[in-house]
Amino acid sequence: MPIPIIFDTDPGVDDAQAIAIALAHPEIELLGLTTTFGNVTIEVATHNALLLAELAGQSIPVAQGAAGPMVKRKNPPPGHIHGDNGLGNIALPEITTQALKQSAAQFIVDQVNARPGEVVLVAVGPLGNLAAALQLDPGLVDKVKRVVVMGGSIREGGNVTPVAEANIFNDPHAAARVLQADWPLTLVGLDATHRCVLDPQSMARIVEAQGALGKVLDESYAFYRQFYQQALGIDGCCPHDSCALVWLLRPDLFSVERGHLSVVTDGLAEGQTVMAPEQREFVDTRWSQGTAAEVCLSANGPGVIDWIVETLTTYPSP
Repeated sequence: MPIPIIFDTDPGVDDAQAIAIALAHPEIELLGLTTTFGNVTIEVATHNALLLAELAGQSIPVAQGAAGPMVKRKNPPPGHIHGDNGLGNIALPEITTQALKQSAAQFIVDQVNARPGEVVLVAVGPLGNLAAALQLDPGLVDKVKRVVVMGGSIREGGNVTPVAEANIFNDPHAAARVLQADWPLTLVGLDATHRCVLDPQSMARIVEAQGALGKVLDESYAFYRQFYQQALGIDGCCPHDSCALVWLLRPDLFSVERGHLSVVTDGLAEGQTVMAPEQREFVDTRWSQGTAAEVCLSANGPGVIDWIVETLTTYPSP
């Protein structure tokens, strides 16, 4: 049976790649896309989610969510990484569909309550929508099957500060609430995603199979690749958000340890994700509160890329 998921996203070049997987893979039942600020403004995120579903020829509910962080001042979107339109500043076709009137948080609550114990929340942007859903219905912790978060960094260091990964840094208070909630959670952060590089040859194979959606993936990838070349000396890109879906269907490709998570919400280490390994004692218990999570600390990079390419070439888009 396919796994029912809600994909919470801020599309975003690597988000678009992941959305293509969620739309294509027969083992995923995509209940809806919920959007958040992050890589782009909330309006652009919602537009892009609608567009990507349309290009794949699918009618997928899209619910608009968090426009900014819970507490801190909103950072400007990283246009130099994803482009001002989130998809590499390429020309995009007009959209014909609209988002639901329902908020992202309410959509999450309603879908999970309709299918208790079945739905997986896959979140690949700032975590305000999940935090808001918890506020609406604290009982969600007992009703979701699992939460999978692309975000954070335990040993790798940060990508927007020396210690913080972008999704957590953009809304650390929401992240703290989500990562410390008593629900089953897996964190797929930079420790794993930086082991994976989607190279131009692999991307060319994907583009050939993905039709109109592939054209957008191709042209936006070119912009994203340029950033990686200049910033990190990598010829390709790290498919961060796709890694969350790879873990969901191929967890054997990741090295996982269990630990208690917390998030630094202010100061120089704002947005840092801290893991206290399960059953290890420290000077007091403040780092070991709540349910231990599964934390991906490495990945089989070539295996992840092979799975992504296989998925998007085996299950083409029109």
